Amino acid sequence: MSTSPNLQTDLPPQSSPSQSGAPSNFKLPSSRFTFWLVLCAMILLATNMRSPIVALGSIAPVVQGALNISETQIGWLGAVPMLTFALGAFISPAIGKRFGLENTLIAMIALLTMGMIIRSVIPTWIGFLGGTLLLTLAIGFANTLAAPVIKQRTPNHIPLITGLFSLTMTVSAGIVAGVVLPLSERVGWQWALGGWSILGLFALIIWVLLRLRLGSSNHQPIIPLAEGVQAPSPISMWRTPFAWQIAVFMGLQSLLFYTVASFLPSIWLSKGLSAVNAGQMNSVFQFMAPVAILSLTWLVNRGRPIQALAVFAAVLNVIGILGVSYLSADFAWLWSALMGIGCSAIFTLSMMLFSMRTYTANQSSELSGMAQAVGYLIAFFGPLGTGWLHEATDSWDLPLFIMLVLMVMNVVFAWMVSRPVMVDGKKI
Repeated sequence: MSTSPNLQTDLPPQSSPSQSGAPSNFKLPSSRFTFWLVLCAMILLATNMRSPIVALGSIAPVVQGALNISETQIGWLGAVPMLTFALGAFISPAIGKRFGLENTLIAMIALLTMGMIIRSVIPTWIGFLGGTLLLTLAIGFANTLAAPVIKQRTPNHIPLITGLFSLTMTVSAGIVAGVVLPLSERVGWQWALGGWSILGLFALIIWVLLRLRLGSSNHQPIIPLAEGVQAPSPISMWRTPFAWQIAVFMGLQSLLFYTVASFLPSIWLSKGLSAVNAGQMNSVFQFMAPVAILSLTWLVNRGRPIQALAVFAAVLNVIGILGVSYLSADFAWLWSALMGIGCSAIFTLSMMLFSMRTYTANQSSELSGMAQAVGYLIAFFGPLGTGWLHEATDSWDLPLFIMLVLMVMNVVFAWMVSRPVMVDGKKI
C-alpha cells in the first residue's frame, strides 16, 4: 500500500494482497467507493459530535426554568462532557480493538442517539443528566475511534477526510447553536433538543451500511509487510514521550478553547467593550474555525511543512491571549480571531497526527485514546481554575497571565510533536 507523498510516509510500505499471499477470493470495494462511503460516514458522525453539547448551552436558561434546577446543576451539565470525553477516550481503544472499530462506533452512535432522546422525553434533572452522560460518553468514544477508521480505510486521504470531519463538527455545531433557541420558542425545548436525534439515526444507517460493505476492522486479513520491512514493535503509549507530548499539546489547546468559550465576553466587558460587542467577540472566536480548518487541510495536502504549521498555530494563540491581556481593546476582534484560528488548527492537526505518526490503526486508536484522555482532563481545569482565580482576585489579570505562560509553553510542544518522527521516535 503506497501513501501519497504529502502525508510524509505515515505508513510503512506494504505489498498488495495478491502479492502477499492473502486469500485470492478476498475483494475490497473500489478505493473510490471506499473513499466516498467513509467520507459520508464521517460527515454524518461529525454532525452529532458537538451539536448536542452546544445546543444545551444556547437554551440553558430555558432548560433551567423548565426543570427547576439550580445554577450549580447547570454548571455540572457543562462540566460533564470533558470528564466523559476523557473516560471514553481512556477505555475506547481496548473496546475498539476487541469488537472492531466499526462495530463499536455503531453501538456508540446508537447510545448517543438514545441519550439525546432520553433527556428530551424524561423532563427531570435525573433524566437530563442521565441522557447527557450517555451521549457525551458516546462522543468520547467517537472522538478517539474516528482517527483509526480514517487511517485504516483511507490512508491516502488522511488530511482531507480529517479536515472535513473537523469542519463538519464546527459548522453543524454553529448552525445548531444559532437555531435551537428560536426553534424552542416554536416547538418547545424538548423537540428543539431531541429533534436532532434524527441526525443520529441517519448516521446509524450509513455506518451499518459501511460495516456490511467493508466488514469489521478486527476481521480484516493481515497483509504482510513488503520484503525487507520490519513490523513495528509493540509499544505502550503511556510510556512513550511522543504520546505525552501530543497529549499536553492538545490538552493546553483545549484548556484555552473551553476557557475562552466560557469567559471571553466577560473578559472583554471588563476591558470596556459594550455587552453587544463583547458577545460578538465570542462569535468571532467561533467563526474562525472553518477558516482555520480549510486553510490547514489545503496546506497539508499541498505538502507544506507540518512543523511550521503547528508552531504558527501555537504562536497565534500566544499573540491572541497577549492581545486580550495587555494590548488595545480596539483590536478585540483581531485577538479573538487569532485565538479562534490557533485553537481550531491545533485540534485538527492533532487529529491528523494520530494517524500520520502511527504505523497501524490499533496504534492510532491507542495514541488517540491516551492523548485525548489526558488532554480533556487538562482542559477540565481551565474553566474551573479561571473562574476560581477570578473570584478570588476579583480580576482577570492573574488567570490571563497564567494562560499566556501556558500558551508560550505550547509553542515548544508544537515544535516537538510535529517533528518528522513516528510515535516510537524513529525518523520518517
